[in-house]
Amino acid sequence: MTFDFDHPVERRGTDSGKWGWFGEDVLPMWVADMDFVSPQPIIDALLRRVQHGVFGYGMDSTALKQTLVARMAQRYGWAIQPEDIVMLPGLVSGLNIVSRAVGEPGDGVLINTPVYGPFLTAPVNQQRTLQSAPLHAMQAGRHLHYELNMPGLAAAIAPHTRLFLLCNPHNPVGRAFTRTELATLADFCEQHNLVICSDEIHCDLLLGGTQHIPIASLAPEVAQRTITLMAPSKTFNVPGLGASFAIIQNPALRKQFEAAMAGIVPHVNILGMVAAEAAYAECDDWLQALQAYLTANRDFAVRYVEEHMPGVITTIPEATYLLWLDLRATGLGEKPADRLLKEAKLAVNEGSWFGAGGEGFIRLNFGCPRSILKEGLERIRALVAAAAN
Repeated sequence: MTFDFDHPVERRGTDSGKWGWFGEDVLPMWVADMDFVSPQPIIDALLRRVQHGVFGYGMDSTALKQTLVARMAQRYGWAIQPEDIVMLPGLVSGLNIVSRAVGEPGDGVLINTPVYGPFLTAPVNQQRTLQSAPLHAMQAGRHLHYELNMPGLAAAIAPHTRLFLLCNPHNPVGRAFTRTELATLADFCEQHNLVICSDEIHCDLLLGGTQHIPIASLAPEVAQRTITLMAPSKTFNVPGLGASFAIIQNPALRKQFEAAMAGIVPHVNILGMVAAEAAYAECDDWLQALQAYLTANRDFAVRYVEEHMPGVITTIPEATYLLWLDLRATGLGEKPADRLLKEAKLAVNEGSWFGAGGEGFIRLNFGCPRSILKEGLERIRALVAAAAN
């Protein structure tokens, strides 16, 4: 079966956060949703559910949980049980729940930066102390590569640190950490008795030959200290349906997590669970085609930067549909996204939103038809060229 990812979909006038936030003259390549129609099995499943015509209170889907158990075993050799799964309305709420559930007010939460913005805010929201260490950035020619910075983490940790927040695959730098890297991190967390919360929402958005390894799948003892957050939202372009989940194999830790949710976090809506079940049960052929298209988009964007944007440094993402661009040598200042919005009518994410190490960078979403990607890159090129003159 073939899938058409090249066809632009008109999203203005649909209450789209991505396309409606800025003026109609702005090309949006910022917030992480894709400009592709969701897979047909998801649409068909939603239509069937809507045609039923009754939308009363729902409950967790047994079929969805069974599908997730089978998927973890098939993809990762990871044996989980249905009772290990806690449904959530969104991954950001999961980060906040974990920050509330682990430790006490004032305790430390350790992160690497740059990283997805809610990693910076969730601990603070829950009266925890944010502790951060920079990822280790290495430049080779026009390319950037990031690795975990274990000495930096060791320097940042304190006696009251209780939690480590991991982003894997990483947003915004696009790394899919290797088994060796994850094992080193797991040993560090065991040594310091840290709970691990691993945001793995981009685990299916793999580029080229990349493999994803859930850190909890490394060993039973790692699973006992890990809360894994996943969702179909990024992969199958259904973030507006609000369905995600946590996998927590330690019953005591799961009880803490659920207690932190009580009375605050709403149940997942019934359409979100219908979409998730269809996504994970029926859409692997679509996902395989998507991965190939996104890989080609990544390669196109990297080549474009190399050939047309002197002074710009780029990551080569192993996963996600996010390109992390270093514009510090272009003369666009510490907040290049501001100038791109004002002068090039292009909306991208400001690097400083991702914490220390992001100043002078932008994050660009290439989950779109290639014609849109080319137009966005052209707007960056033109502004960079103008700034150089």
